Amino acid sequence: MKKDILSSMENIEIYPIISLLIFVIFFIGMFWWVLKVDRTYVDHMKEMPFNDEPQKDKSNENV
Repeated sequence: MKKDILSSMENIEIYPIISLLIFVIFFIGMFWWVLKVDRTYVDHMKEMPFNDEPQKDKSNENV
């Protein structure tokens, strides 16, 4: 039944190509981000699980 439905669709062969392109573009983007990310951001995120008290966001303070 699945074969009959899929074989009756026109231009079905484009969907695996689109899926592969989305997959490859996503991982190339993630690889580029990992290479370009600021080291201080990585160190901050690395230390977050060990902080006992929550950090106060200073950008939203209304003084």
